[in-house]
Amino acid sequence: MVRRTKEEALETRTSILDAAERVFFEKGVSRTSLADIAQAAGVTRGAIYWHFAHKSDLFTEMFDRVLLPLDELKAASLDPNEPDPLGRLMEICVVCLRDTANDPHRRRVFDILFLKCELVEEMGPVRIRYQTNMREGLMKIEGGLRNAISKGQMPAQLDTRLAAAMVHAFVSGSLRDMLFLPDATDFGAYAQRMVDGMFDALRMSPALLKSPV
Repeated sequence: MVRRTKEEALETRTSILDAAERVFFEKGVSRTSLADIAQAAGVTRGAIYWHFAHKSDLFTEMFDRVLLPLDELKAASLDPNEPDPLGRLMEICVVCLRDTANDPHRRRVFDILFLKCELVEEMGPVRIRYQTNMREGLMKIEGGLRNAISKGQMPAQLDTRLAAAMVHAFVSGSLRDMLFLPDATDFGAYAQRMVDGMFDALRMSPALLKSPV
């Protein structure tokens, strides 16, 4: 009986997240209430509050669902025993761009984040979480680059902080372009070539090398 109750709770939670995604996409985050989501999910407002204290909590978990598949690749790029950390780091970028282009679910969530989410006062926790995710992302990219340097895959004098900022800007900018100008570039088809070109620039550009001390 307990197991069944846990399964039902998980199903309800998933149903709420799916409904939130649909309603956020249709109405925008600031114009969506928890009552709207409850109605779309076919549950009571009490069921919403049982799982999520605030709309920002619900939004954050909805977004986290699309990031979870990348966690294993991120861990691999940082693992000192990983023989190809540069390959894993590049794979993260390719998967992020290609899957967002090809997966309607993932694309819809990024559309909500970039185009339909006003970071107003009630969404303050989302702003903080987004900033935290960005900082953590930059740190993990830089860690992956340092790991790649240790394996001889990148120049020893690479300015990893600057290079990490460029990789992060490339991916986040590409995601925004994909949403604002969906017909401009086929990111699903060209993600690998674009990522290869980006990392070729990091590997070969004298401008990205630290000055000798």
